[in-house]
Amino acid sequence: MSDVMFRTVSGLRTGYDPDEVDDFFEHARAVYEKGPAGALSGRDVRTVAFDMVRRGYVTSAVDAALDRLEAAFVARARADFVAEHGQQAWMDRLAEQARTLYGRLTRPDGERFAPPHGRQPGYEPADVDDLCHRLIAYFDKGQPLTAQELRSATFRRRNGRAGYAEAPVDAFLDRAVEVILGAE
Repeated sequence: MSDVMFRTVSGLRTGYDPDEVDDFFEHARAVYEKGPAGALSGRDVRTVAFDMVRRGYVTSAVDAALDRLEAAFVARARADFVAEHGQQAWMDRLAEQARTLYGRLTRPDGERFAPPHGRQPGYEPADVDDLCHRLIAYFDKGQPLTAQELRSATFRRRNGRAGYAEAPVDAFLDRAVEVILGAE
């Protein structure tokens, strides 16, 4: 992890709050270099949120740095786990996580996730199911799929009961990213 300098956007546009970003990366660097194992995880990095402000940092640059930081924390967690429990235990853990994910994938299209409550927004089931098909191909046939592809997946919006609720889909994708990063 090296010092990261982010560009700020023009005064007419918004970006991530520089103070929040700098504080987070400073904390992450301290934890990575000296902190106790597990004090910050890949999931913590993936789910961090920054306020948007005028003259903030360019979001795409910060997001790319967060992706690299997440991969570094996952690699460290894997190395720590393997050092303590062995490579086979790590592979067994990944296999168990993959089986849990696969149970959701075997459900029929349109029925993998619960619908949103009432008129809350949700995701277009066809878009989510398409990504699920890619995950099935990854697990069944070893077809290439990267954590970055999962992170950058976008879904059209679907309001009401015709969509998939956002929270379960997002949580499922978080677990899928962890499995794929763990296998890389």
